[in-house]
Amino acid sequence: MRIIPKEDFVKDLMSYADMLHEGTVFIYPTDTLYGIGCDARRPGLIQRIRNIKINHRQAMSVIAPSKKWIKDNLVYKKEFDKWLDKLPGPYTLIMEVKNPECVYLSEVNPHGNTLGVRIPDHWIAKTVNKLGFPIITTSLNIHGKATCKSLDHVHHNIKVMTDLAIDEGVIDGKPSTLVDLTKTPPEIIKRE
Repeated sequence: MRIIPKEDFVKDLMSYADMLHEGTVFIYPTDTLYGIGCDARRPGLIQRIRNIKINHRQAMSVIAPSKKWIKDNLVYKKEFDKWLDKLPGPYTLIMEVKNPECVYLSEVNPHGNTLGVRIPDHWIAKTVNKLGFPIITTSLNIHGKATCKSLDHVHHNIKVMTDLAIDEGVIDGKPSTLVDLTKTPPEIIKRE
């Protein structure tokens, strides 16, 4: 795993963007926690993340490139405006998928036609916007274990199976709040 300081990554974003387009599994900071991600349209990369986390069935979410991407690719209703207005922010909105080619859905969510989407209140959201495609967002940990608050505490197996990590020091946040917009009324799920 190659570790890149945040400043270097931001300064040379276009070089790293090429790596992400070509197929990289990477660790990155957000407004809540460190995440592990990849191009959400690439099944082989998504499977690598499942292997890293030792999690083969749980649905994963994505960081969307923009609110427009959300409206174009997911089933969007006017009553969702109040939730979309909370983005960027610490929320993951669960919505039905309208365009099944927007992500490799059977790998991202093996259970159905829904997708969790985030736009963090963090510079990583601008990076994903520049990439123009969604990236997987799942916490930096082995499934069921504590999340890593810094790259100093990353499990050896994660280090070996990850290509690159963006270091932003210690992030001591909480997971995003899940809002299931497929339910009426929407169900709010707080995670600890």
